[in-house]
Amino acid sequence: MTMSPASGAHPQKTAQDAQAPRLGAHLLPGGGTCFRVWTTTTTDVAVRVNGEPHPMHPQGEGLFELVLPVGAGTRYLFLLDGVPTPDPYALFLPDGVHGEAEVVDLHAYTWQHTNWRGLPLAECVFYELHVGTFTPEGTYRAATEKLPELAALGVTAIELMPLAAFPGGRGWGYDGVAPYAPYAPYGRPEDLMALIDAAHGHGLAVFLDAVYNHFGPDGNYLSAYSPRYFTERFHTPWGAGLDYAEPHMRRLITENARMWLRDYRFDGLRLDATQEMQDDSPVHILRELADEVHALGGTHLLLAEDYRNLPELVTEYHLDGMWVDDFHHEVRVTLTGDRDGYYAAFQGGAAALANVINRGWVYEGQVWPLDEKLHGGPQRGKPADGLGAASFVYFIQNHDQVGNRAVGDRVHHLERVPLALFRGASTLLLTLPMTPLLFQGQEWAASAPFPFFSDHHGELGQLVSEGRRREFSLFEGFAGEVLDPQAETTFQLAKLNWAEREQGEHARTLALYRDLLHLRRKDPVLRHRDRSGLRAGHVGDVLWVRHVTESGERVLLWNVGREAADAQALGLPFSLPTPVLLHSEGREGMRLERGEAVLLGSDA
Repeated sequence: MTMSPASGAHPQKTAQDAQAPRLGAHLLPGGGTCFRVWTTTTTDVAVRVNGEPHPMHPQGEGLFELVLPVGAGTRYLFLLDGVPTPDPYALFLPDGVHGEAEVVDLHAYTWQHTNWRGLPLAECVFYELHVGTFTPEGTYRAATEKLPELAALGVTAIELMPLAAFPGGRGWGYDGVAPYAPYAPYGRPEDLMALIDAAHGHGLAVFLDAVYNHFGPDGNYLSAYSPRYFTERFHTPWGAGLDYAEPHMRRLITENARMWLRDYRFDGLRLDATQEMQDDSPVHILRELADEVHALGGTHLLLAEDYRNLPELVTEYHLDGMWVDDFHHEVRVTLTGDRDGYYAAFQGGAAALANVINRGWVYEGQVWPLDEKLHGGPQRGKPADGLGAASFVYFIQNHDQVGNRAVGDRVHHLERVPLALFRGASTLLLTLPMTPLLFQGQEWAASAPFPFFSDHHGELGQLVSEGRRREFSLFEGFAGEVLDPQAETTFQLAKLNWAEREQGEHARTLALYRDLLHLRRKDPVLRHRDRSGLRAGHVGDVLWVRHVTESGERVLLWNVGREAADAQALGLPFSLPTPVLLHSEGREGMRLERGEAVLLGSDA
């Protein structure tokens, strides 16, 4: 990504830019619907409404417009040179991305929890979920019924995987092509609003994973309207780059963010792969997004998924935080011993864990030992000393790190990872002041995997299946079986089994998560979200994490070795506080078997 200046005036805007005419179909206050198109490929533009074509009137600069006496629920399709062309600005595509759009009244829903103002990042405990597999039904309505369970667990923010309309009947959502249209198989727009409204009633913020770095290969009609949406100046892993210097592309992105936050009342966005949002404009698109989102009023947050470890995304571009892969990778190597693929760049073990906790992330300018193309150059990262704890989003599972494996197995599915070791890692995650993220079902060590799945048709579907087998050839774990992403059975495997959560080891793990999240919320030291009093180190294979505030002291000990350890005989560089506040396996005393963690504390 070209990191253009993050300060200074915005690009010169024309009168047309200032008015920012909204494209697509929008209801008018006095009645009727305004249909509006921008195209550079033709001057023959019409809109087909309820099967009848209506020529649209040129407005100059490639804009075409027509007002018709129709309302919400009307079906329409644009015609370019007489060719039916779906609307990429559609607010709803009930028949899929290749079909007619529906005129939608985004203000018809009656909101119940109008006093909700959002949560600061320091109060967020994220729960990432995929609507289609979170429940057996795979709908917004079904997800709404589970909100009391999440609130009781102690999470405070749910993060929905992408909802922008994508092709087929199932998928992760990262190949979206109609960013304004919520994916129809999950439900109608008002069902999504009801989910968000109900979440706010339970004290839960709601975030959306937004993909602004590329469009999917199937159903992307933007180029039919104008090739100027894209550029050959930049390339992404998915093809030509988006041209954020083109005012219409820039408005498509910024207005889309405003719609989700303003009209659907999401509390924030997680921006997918921001390293691929390459922009040579005077003001980078990320800075403009941050400025506009933060100007909406209330608390609205922007988080970046970005592997480059660049603190300026927060300090200069004014995003609020970043997903930190380095923490996950060090935990993963510690738990599994994996050293293939990008895991070869991480050491694992107590010393490496202490380092990532102290520094925030691992790579802060060191030479990246693997393929430079993966991280943009020989050096990766910069020091993160200026970032607060809340700006680091830490996780031990997420959709990528589970799904980008041959069979989508979770780390606790591996025979070489005892559940005690997984529960110890969970204890570390939820007692650090950094912002934690859980992946659906993690809290009860779910048996369901999360493999990659899609529903592309014809040759594209075959290419996806073949590409999946090649994509992860660096990983030994992909040498055998690879689930076919196109198979319906692969999708069904990912659906959570909610009945198991109160049984056996699942129930034991769930109880630990509830206890940890209660402590995180109520404990006078753990609820402080600062790094100034946080230090980590190790004695042999035992990691220690010490957090000292004006309220007292907390010490976490986690035994990542194979031999048992006596916490009192470690020879730590400080005296252990008492009493024991929590043991990850519910044991008495301070003896730590393999994988076990203990939290001790004293108040000031």
